Amino acid sequence: MKPKYSGVDALKEHMLAGEKVTMLEAIALFGVQSPNREISSMRKQGFLIKKQSVPLARVIRRINQYCVFTPPKDLPAIELFVTEWWIQID
Repeated sequence: MKPKYSGVDALKEHMLAGEKVTMLEAIALFGVQSPNREISSMRKQGFLIKKQSVPLARVIRRINQYCVFTPPKDLPAIELFVTEWWIQID
């Protein structure tokens, strides 16, 4: 039996509110086990999903608004890039 409200539902609501999300955020904040699969599913449902590469440091700052995330000290977070997705709403 599927729960009435899931992490996938929370992820979709977050994105429909105009927020951007990365794989790290989808897993850590929403508990979505397969973010790529869910993004693909949203595309199949007709949502226009956009993406861009952003520095990991930006994502870490965003995550730290909700929970504590401390990367390894030697990790060059400014030099590393991750992909973030959002739903294009027009």
